[in-house]
Amino acid sequence: MQSVCQTNSISSPNSICNAAQQQGLGFLPLRGEGDEQREFGLTIPLRGWSFDVATFRTGAKNFFDHDVIGNSNLFFPLTIDRARIHGWEATASSPSIGGHARFHLVYSHQYAEGRGGVTGGLTDFQPPDSNAYFFLDHDQRDTLSSGVDFALPWRLRPSFAINYGSGFLDGEGPAHLPSHLSYDFSVGKSVGENWDVRLTALNFTNKRYMLDNSNTFGGSHFANPRELAVQLRYRFRF
Repeated sequence: MQSVCQTNSISSPNSICNAAQQQGLGFLPLRGEGDEQREFGLTIPLRGWSFDVATFRTGAKNFFDHDVIGNSNLFFPLTIDRARIHGWEATASSPSIGGHARFHLVYSHQYAEGRGGVTGGLTDFQPPDSNAYFFLDHDQRDTLSSGVDFALPWRLRPSFAINYGSGFLDGEGPAHLPSHLSYDFSVGKSVGENWDVRLTALNFTNKRYMLDNSNTFGGSHFANPRELAVQLRYRFRF
């Protein structure tokens, strides 16, 4: 296995190769990724509203990904024989409602799947279990983002947003993590002709949930707690 550590995939001290070898891992020459992308869409304007629907598919040969050596922070690239990312998405945006509000919504339903074994980079040299497709670590079936922006008297500009995700892959899958929902809020105000101030609250209900537990993302990650930010902006006259 020492020979694979001396390929052009990696240039590193022997200690890294030794750590990989102790876990039955090695390195193969990386291969270039080739993609084929297809997308078809339709935009429908209707009484000031705008509706978009699109379907997409990306097929990849030698799909580029990465993995970690053991319980460490050592990430190395790898390529998977085949991958496909396909699905559809829809968006809607409104005209001004009552002269004070605009609504928007974006929904996506997609799959991220791989097939075959590792063709380059970090590998354990094991053949794939089957020729069937499996879920990639960033597979998440449904996502939705919706919100409304207001333009109120006294030059106030509040906005509210909802963000939904059905859950990323749970470990090696095929099960997925529970769905999650978070809310964002912001309010801005113009002062005079040059000053703007804005207060933003992300995840303002302070909801805690696991985003992922895949080692290719570096271990378990949870959503950030409530985040508050204040922005003050001045426009110079030129």
